[in-house]
Formats: sequence, C-alpha cells, structure tokens
Amino acid sequence: MKPISLARGFLTVGGWTLVSRGAGFARDMMMAAYLGAGPVAEAFLIAFSLPNMFRRFFAEGAFNMAFVPMFAKKLEGGEDAQGFARDAFSGLAGVLVAFTLLGTLAMPWLVLAMASGFVGDARFDLAVDFGQIAFSYILFISLVALLSGVLNAFGRFTEASFVPVLMNLMFIAAMLLADRLGWDMGYTLAWTVPVTGLAQFLFTWIAASRAGFTLWPHLPRLTPDLKRLAVIAAPAVLAGGVVQVNLLVGRQVASFTEGAVAWLSYADRLYQLPLGVVGIAIGTVLLPDLSRRLRAGDDSGSRASFNRGAEFALMLTIPAAVALVVIALPLTQVLFQRGAFGDLDATNTALALAAYGVGLPAFVLHKVLQPLYYAREDTRRPFHYAVVSMVVNVGFAVGLMPVMGFMAAALATSVAGWVMVWQLWAGTRGMGDASRLDDRFRARLPRILLAAGVMGGVLWAAGQALGPFLIQHGWRYPALAALVAAGIVTYFGVGAVIGAFRLSDLRSLRRRG
Repeated sequence: MKPISLARGFLTVGGWTLVSRGAGFARDMMMAAYLGAGPVAEAFLIAFSLPNMFRRFFAEGAFNMAFVPMFAKKLEGGEDAQGFARDAFSGLAGVLVAFTLLGTLAMPWLVLAMASGFVGDARFDLAVDFGQIAFSYILFISLVALLSGVLNAFGRFTEASFVPVLMNLMFIAAMLLADRLGWDMGYTLAWTVPVTGLAQFLFTWIAASRAGFTLWPHLPRLTPDLKRLAVIAAPAVLAGGVVQVNLLVGRQVASFTEGAVAWLSYADRLYQLPLGVVGIAIGTVLLPDLSRRLRAGDDSGSRASFNRGAEFALMLTIPAAVALVVIALPLTQVLFQRGAFGDLDATNTALALAAYGVGLPAFVLHKVLQPLYYAREDTRRPFHYAVVSMVVNVGFAVGLMPVMGFMAAALATSVAGWVMVWQLWAGTRGMGDASRLDDRFRARLPRILLAAGVMGGVLWAAGQALGPFLIQHGWRYPALAALVAAGIVTYFGVGAVIGAFRLSDLRSLRRRG
C-alpha cells in the first residue's frame, strides 16, 4: 500500500474543513438573524444536538476508533479488508435502524434529559416535534462515518471532507427558500436535517464504490472479526457515553437560563472553527497512518508522525486560543449581532467563547494523543481517563452554577479537557519511542508560546483602536478583517523570526510522508 502523506492529508482535510466551517458560519449567521436566541432557535438546537450526540457515541467517537485501525491493518497486511468492511457496515446499519426507531419514540424523554429547563413552556413541545423529525439523521451520518473511515484508510481524504460542506450548503439553501416562500423556519430546518443526511450518505457511498468498496447491506452476521471489533469498541462506546454526559450536563445547566442554550451553541460554532480545521485534520490522518506504521514495525516513523502532528496542532491552535479569548466580543458582535440577535446575546456569547477558547489546545491535543492508544487497539485506558474527566466536568459545572450561571458549563468543558490531556500524556510513558517528544518539538514549543503571546498583545491594542468601527454597520467587516490580519501577520512574522516554525517544514514532511 502507498504510504499516507501526512502533510497532504492535514492540508486536504483542514482545507475542506475550513470551507465547511465557513459555510457553517454563514448558516449560523442566517439562523441567528432569522431566529435570534428565542424559543424556536433553542428548540431546534436541542433537537439537532440529539442525533449529533449519538453520532459521536456510535460512530466517530467510538465505532470508528476501533474500526479504522483494524481496517487499515488488514489493508496493510493484504487480508480481506472488503469483507470486514461489508460485515461492519451491515452490523452497524442493523443496530442504527433499531436505535433510530427507539429514539424517535422516546423523544420526549430525550429532550427532558437534554434540557429539563424547557419543561412548562413552548420550547419543550417544539423540541420534541423537531427532534422526532430530525432523529433519523443518526442512521445516515453514522454510516457516512464508516464509509469515510474506509476512504481515509486509502489516503482519500477529499471526498469524506466535503460531506460537511454539503450539509451546510443545503441548510443555507433551505433557509433562503423558507424566507422566500413563507415556510415556517423552525420546521424547515428540522426537515432539512434528515434530507441532508440522506444526501451525505449517497455522496460518500458513491465515493467508496469508486474506490473499489461497494458496500451493500445484508443480514448482519457475527464473525470473529466483528466480535473482536465489538470487544475493542465497547470501551470506546462507553468513553463516548461519558463525553455525552458532559454535554448533557452543559445543556442542563444552560437550559435554566433563557437564551443560554443558543449562546453556548453559537460560541461552540466559533471555537469549532480552529478545532475542526486542525483537530479533525490531525485525528483523521494520524490514526490510519500510525496504525499502518505500527503494523509494519516502523517505530521511528511512528514517532515522527506523532511529533509532527503535535507540532502542527499547537502551531495553529495556541494562537487561535489566544485570539478567541482576546477578541471574543468583536467576533460575536460582527458575526452574529443583527436582526433578532441583540447586544446582550453578543456579550454572553463572547463570554462563553472566551471560556471555550481556554480549552481549545486541550481538545486538539486529544486528537493527537488518542491515536497512540487506538492504533494499538487500546480503548480501555481512554475510557478510564474519560470517566475521571466527566467527574471533574460535572462537579465544576453543577457546583459553580449557582455562582456563575451558564458560564459554569463552558468553563467546566475546558477544565475537563485539560484534565483529559494530562491523563492521556501520563499514560503514554510505557509506549516506547513512538510517544516520546523529539528535540525539534521541545525547542519549538516555547517559541510558539512566545509568538502567540506577542500576537495577543497586538490584538488587544488593535481591538481598542478599532473599537468604534467594529460596531458601525458599514465598517464592521473591514474592521474585523483588519483586526484578524494584524493578528495573523504578527504571529507568523514573529514566529518566523524566532524560529517557531519554517515553511520548509511542510515540504520536508510531505517528502517523508
């Protein structure tokens, strides 16, 4: 098998994810303008979060973490990878059909578990209606995740990375049609969810077929490989459940403050931009690459992959985290404050964004450190670490809710994220050379921190100078663009001068990949 090019993979996935996040911003800006942070917006956001929550539980956060290493190793070893993928596809589809029916029937209880603060007002009934319409999305998107894993193991990242772009474009088109034709915006958004899921599935299925893997569902059968897959996936599924408990706690805390569910959701969209562009790119590329290198006994290549992934991650996410904290308010004012989304909404969204920003590097480091475990088919220790992080998250969010209100949920997420990083890093000590930091990484990390600190100071000063323009309708976008440009130029200029990174690094990494 041809080895995966790390640099090309990072840039391909990251580039398409950037396009997707840009389309997602346009989607959320339109949603904020049409619905603000009102009851329809909150009801839809809760309803949409339910299939996405279980998607991470079943597919991306659990099933694929076990499936991708096994599938990649079968490809590397010349075994029956297609038969294994076909059996996994049918088994997952069978479980998902049953779960979709059960979840749709149990929607009032699911909404109650997500947002008990909705009980007694219109938000609850709307969320149940929207949720019953949208829940079938989990069936399609979970199968998309498996098909994407197949494509990624071949080093074909473009097709799978385009899938989220397709979703956001369909949402934008649906809102434009609803506005023009007078459709109810909330129900339009709800019905768009399963339609996008079907479109994403068909697109990915066709892409996998063109790669030589046409997966038709059949009656599931429990083969020895599927038994092993289930054994490996079980702790990852439990770990995914722990992560979703953290989400439930955050939503519950927010649901008792009117508008807070929307504030946290819009803040989440902003901090998901760097997290998605960098974190998803690294997690998508690093896992199959490490799995195949470990199968081939390439310890030095595994170490290089890990270190360059960590370096690439921190080079981009540390400055992004500083920016999200320093210019949180200008970002939310310019991007969201219009129509039904007022000044109070922008201010509270900015507070949540700054709290999330503190944890941004931690969540990207999860994507770097977890493949070290999953590539070895070790899903048990990440589960144990996730339980500890869950306890920290619940204790922080619930304990500080009377003092901080909805902000406790956002800060708890970041604190728990850093606790998880510490545990993952401590657990790699017995993994040998593949998990050790090399001299280049040790030399560059302090320089990255210094460059990001200088950038933060420049952003703060520029924000003060541009403040009056950031709130003027005709100047807000040019002012924000100038603010962001000042940060980018400062960081990359200072970083290049002090040796935090070099452009030649990407070229050399591509040659090694």
